[in-house]
Amino acid sequence: MRTFRDAIDAHAAARPQAACIVAPEPQTIVTYGELRRECVALGAYLAAEGIAPGAVVSYMLPNGIAAASVFLGAMYAGYVVSPVNLLSQDRQLEYTLAHSRTRLVFAAPEHVERLRALLRRAQSAAVVRVTDPDRLGLAANAVAAQAGVAADTPAMLMYTSGTTGEPKGVLLSHWNLVFAGRSVAAAQALSADDRVLSALPLYHINGQCIATVSPVVSGGSIVLPHRFSASQWWTLVERYRPTWLNLVPTIVAYLLNGPDPTPAQAAACRAIRFARSASAPLPVAQQRAFETRFGVAIIEAMGLTECASVAFANPLDASRRKYGSIGLPLGVEARVVAADGSVLGPGEHGEIELRGENVMAGYYRAPEQTAQVRSADGWLASGDLGYRDDEGYYFIVGRRKELIIKGGENIAPREIDEALLRHPAVLEAAAVGIPDPDYGQDILACVVLKPGTRCEEAELRAHCIAELGQYKSPRLLRLVAALPKGPSGKVQRLKLLDLD
Repeated sequence: MRTFRDAIDAHAAARPQAACIVAPEPQTIVTYGELRRECVALGAYLAAEGIAPGAVVSYMLPNGIAAASVFLGAMYAGYVVSPVNLLSQDRQLEYTLAHSRTRLVFAAPEHVERLRALLRRAQSAAVVRVTDPDRLGLAANAVAAQAGVAADTPAMLMYTSGTTGEPKGVLLSHWNLVFAGRSVAAAQALSADDRVLSALPLYHINGQCIATVSPVVSGGSIVLPHRFSASQWWTLVERYRPTWLNLVPTIVAYLLNGPDPTPAQAAACRAIRFARSASAPLPVAQQRAFETRFGVAIIEAMGLTECASVAFANPLDASRRKYGSIGLPLGVEARVVAADGSVLGPGEHGEIELRGENVMAGYYRAPEQTAQVRSADGWLASGDLGYRDDEGYYFIVGRRKELIIKGGENIAPREIDEALLRHPAVLEAAAVGIPDPDYGQDILACVVLKPGTRCEEAELRAHCIAELGQYKSPRLLRLVAALPKGPSGKVQRLKLLDLD
């Protein structure tokens, strides 16, 4: 099994009536047999539109069966799928559509006219209106002969959100994705009996590779609500009985601040083998609180778009997990290097590099940018700063571009975040460096308070000094309604500087 066509064909032949995608709102189930027919029909539709396999096909759709059908069906039929972030501004959207050379965009009604206006200038792509998030609704076409799909066939073109410069297009092959899915399935002992509940968007690498690719590779199923709702989460657990949850720290925080499960919902939680959290560091205090309150163990993991969202994970065995660690290398080789490229030993801080079969060959149409992050022998510079301990577990201390350097001392923003989160009134917190004439940089921290609580900045400042000392405490504290985030819920620290 080296391509998506291999995986879907195998499951459709062996278990055609087994559930693959479960849509809660209309309570619709797509079986593997139906998924294969959807994939073949999509390929026939694109061929009838004159779009040859190998071309880029996009979608700008909310979560639902339609988005999942395009995501999986385009790859199955030999096309390159390029999901579009629903939060994209016009400039970013116009750039990614032009740079990807997409030929067709499946779009929700609210995005159709905007897309057509942006594409009209280049006259390069068509826009297809999809009125129902849980039905693609393609016109019937004669089934065309399927083009060959090999392991190295390009499968997905994913644009990174980036904090500076234009987005970069990460091009992943079928084997990159299947290998990543197999790595997750092996590490978490996923089987055809497993079902994941995930509300992460299908235009983000975590929602795609972890919550969709891994279950399809292992023959399991995905419960895919249109969006996350803390008030409905445990209802979905009771109704659909998932065996694992796909989370990000923002969802963990909101569930902790939401209602308790009912007795029936709590009983359903006992069937959950684990929850998986990635896309951003998970504060240790929130991980412990979640596990204690809901009785569901969390596996913290970490990945990059450039390696199909798979790089590290804590072990499934609870006795071997380490709080605060992203875990052990998963499907990749890993190392920590100094600024001069020398490999560092345990406890020494530097940049984490990765190498493996799920690592991208390069950025799309950007050889110079590829050369900046990927060495000739395959090592990928992650941009993450961290270290490994004596047992081989890795720890993240920050992003290279986000590290705060105050008076020559390196300060990891995460350390400040976690100190603030230990205050009982704080729901979310994020720190960032700000220019300072004396130290070069000082610290700004933005804080979201829990609903219904009050807390003065002076109290938070005193809390930070007690937790961190004067030097690492924020010079500026700002109470805000929300933190700027990307589609996965990861805080975009550099945008904190733009908040009023």
